[in-house]
Amino acid sequence: MAISDLPILSMLRTKMHWHQARQQLLAENVANADTPKFRPRDLAAPDFGRPPPRPVALVATSPLHLTGLAAGGSARFGTARESAFETRPAGNAVSLEDEMMKVAANQMDYQAATTLYSRSLGLLKTAIGKR
Repeated sequence: MAISDLPILSMLRTKMHWHQARQQLLAENVANADTPKFRPRDLAAPDFGRPPPRPVALVATSPLHLTGLAAGGSARFGTARESAFETRPAGNAVSLEDEMMKVAANQMDYQAATTLYSRSLGLLKTAIGKR
C-alpha cells in the first residue's frame, strides 16, 4: 500500500487543496471590493462522509467552443453564496472586514492541516525506521 493511499493523508491533502482554492476565491473577493454589482463568493466545505460526486464534462459540439471551468472557482469544490451581507449603492456586497476574517481563519486552518500532514508523515517514517 502506498502512503498516498492512506485515508487520513488523502483527506488532509483534500483539505489543503480546498484551503488553497478558498484562498484564491477570497482574494478575488477582496480584489473586487470596489467593483460595481460584485457579489462575494465562498467555497462549500468538503464533506468527507460520502464519496465525491462524479464531475460532469461539457460537450463541445464545435472546435470553436472554449473549454474551462464554469463560473464559481474550482471543479473539485462547490461554491456557497452568502445571503447575509449588506449591499452598497453601487451594488457591491463585499465586506472587507468579513473577507479578512475569513482569510485569517483559512490561513490558520491550512497551517493546522499542513502540520498534521507533516507530523503524520514523521510518525510513519519513525514507524518504519527511517529516522
